Amino acid sequence: MDSETLRSTAMQSKAWPYEEARKLLKRWPEGKPEPMLFETGYGPSGLPHIGTFNEVLRTTFVRNAFHELTGQPTRLVAFSDDMDGLRKVPDNLPNPEMLAEHLGRPLSRIPDPFGKHESFAHHNNAMLRHFLDRFGFDYEFLSATDCYSSGRFDAGIRNVLRNWDAVLEVMLPTLREERRQTYSPILPVSPASGRVLQVPVEVVDAEAGTIAFDDEEGGRITQSALGGMAKLQWKVDWAARWVELGVDYEMSGKDLIESVVQSGRIARILGGKPPEGFNFEMFLDENGEKISKSKGNGLSLEQWLRYGSEESLAFFIYREPKKAKSLHLGVIPRAVDEYWQFRGNYAEQPIEQKLGNPVHHIHSGEVPGGTLPLTYGLLLNLVSLPGCGDKDTAWKFVQRYAPGTSPESHPELDELIGLAVNYARDFVAPTLKRRPPTEMEAAALRELDQGLAQLPADAEPETIQHLVFEVGKRHPFDSLRDWFQALYETLLGSSQGPRMGSFIALYGVDNSRRLIAEALASGG
Repeated sequence: MDSETLRSTAMQSKAWPYEEARKLLKRWPEGKPEPMLFETGYGPSGLPHIGTFNEVLRTTFVRNAFHELTGQPTRLVAFSDDMDGLRKVPDNLPNPEMLAEHLGRPLSRIPDPFGKHESFAHHNNAMLRHFLDRFGFDYEFLSATDCYSSGRFDAGIRNVLRNWDAVLEVMLPTLREERRQTYSPILPVSPASGRVLQVPVEVVDAEAGTIAFDDEEGGRITQSALGGMAKLQWKVDWAARWVELGVDYEMSGKDLIESVVQSGRIARILGGKPPEGFNFEMFLDENGEKISKSKGNGLSLEQWLRYGSEESLAFFIYREPKKAKSLHLGVIPRAVDEYWQFRGNYAEQPIEQKLGNPVHHIHSGEVPGGTLPLTYGLLLNLVSLPGCGDKDTAWKFVQRYAPGTSPESHPELDELIGLAVNYARDFVAPTLKRRPPTEMEAAALRELDQGLAQLPADAEPETIQHLVFEVGKRHPFDSLRDWFQALYETLLGSSQGPRMGSFIALYGVDNSRRLIAEALASGG
C-alpha cells in the first residue's frame, strides 16, 4: 500500500495504536523539531516478567503507528528505576539472607544474588535488555543510577528544590497523616549506611543543591543532593524525568491512574508538560490476582515461548489493552490459532480492515504471507496420543495430511509442532483419561467404524466430517454437540477437541479405527 493511502486511512482508523498516536499530533500541531520521545519505565526490584515486556511492546505499537501517520523520527527510552531502595526481598530469588542485609540500599548498590553481575540491578537490567533484544526492539536503555550519578538529573533536582513548597502542596494531601510526618520530595542517601532514607529534608540552598537531614546513624547531616547523593521520591522523580528527558508519551497500568495525575501536576510546576498516554488494565493470573514481580506469579516470557510463538504472545498483548485479561498457560493455544487466523485473513482485506488487524501492528505493516495447513489445537490432539508425542512422529502424520510440507520448507510449522509437543507433554497428556462409551454411544461408534472402513486412506477431511455428522444424526443424541463430546471423551480422553474430520484425516483412517476399537473394547 502506498504511504499516502496508508496515512489517510490511519488518520480515520479506530485501531487503538492509531488513536493513541493521534494524541501526539495534537500535542505538536506544528510538528516536533526533534524525534518524538516514547518512554517505558521498569522497576528492577524483581525479575522482569511478561507485564514489564507488555509495556514496551504496546508502546512500540503506538510508536510505529505514529511513524505510519507522520513519517517523523521517534525514539524509545527504556528507563530502569535502579536507584530505588530495596523495600523487601522477593520470594523467588536465591540468597535471600544476603539481600535482607542490604534492605534500603539502592538496587544498583546491592550484590547480585545470582553472582553473575556487579549488582542486583545490573542482573535484572541485563535480563530486561535480553528480553527486549530477543524481540528486536529499537530502544535506548537508561539507568536511573547513571542519570543521577553523572549529574544528568542535577538540573531536575535543583528545579524540585526551587519549587519545594508547591510540590509538597500536591503530594501531602494524598498521604496518610503518619506518612506526611516523614515525607520528602527528595530521598537522601545516608553517607554512613548507604541506604535511601525516608526522612524529612530541609532545603539549605536550592541553587547549590544542598540539603540537611537527620541521618539514621545519628547526627544532623548537611550534604549535596546532586551527583547521586540523593534521588527524587518516585512520583516527583517521574515528573522530573518527563521534564528533563522531554518525554512525549508513556503508558502505565490502571493501578497508577492517581500517580499519573499527581506526577502530571508536578511536571507542570517544574515548567514542563506531562506526556500523553493511557492506562491499560492489568494482567491477572489464573486465580484472578494481579501479576506481581515480587510474587513471581503468572507467566514468564520463557514459559510462553516454550509453548507458544513470539507472534502469538504479541497478538495476546495487542488485543483489548483496556480489558483485564487472565494470563496463564491455558490461553496459549487459542492465542496461537487466532494469530494465524488473523494473519490468513490479512492479504485479502481492504486497507481499512488491514489497519485494524492485530497482525498489521505486530509485524509493523510487513505481514508475512502464507498460512498453516492445520491448527495448533489439532496438533495438540495428535501429539497428546500415545506414540505421537515426539516431533519426528508428528511430522510423519503432518506430511501425509499436507503433502509437500517439511521442516526445511515450512519452518513456522516446524516451530509450531515443537511447541505443541512441549505443551502436550507437560499439560495435556497427563490429564487425558478415556471413558468407556455408553450403549447408545457404542452403537454410534460401530456405525462410524463401518463408514470409515468404506473410505480410502487419503479421504478428505470434509468427506470424513460429513460421515461423522450423518452418523450422529441417526442416533438419539440430544444434540450433535453431545455426539462430538462423546467422541472426544471416548477416543481422546478430553471433554473438548478438534474438528473430527480434520483429526481423523491427520491421524489416519486406520489409526482412528483402532481408537474406536479400543473404546468399544473398554465398554465391555
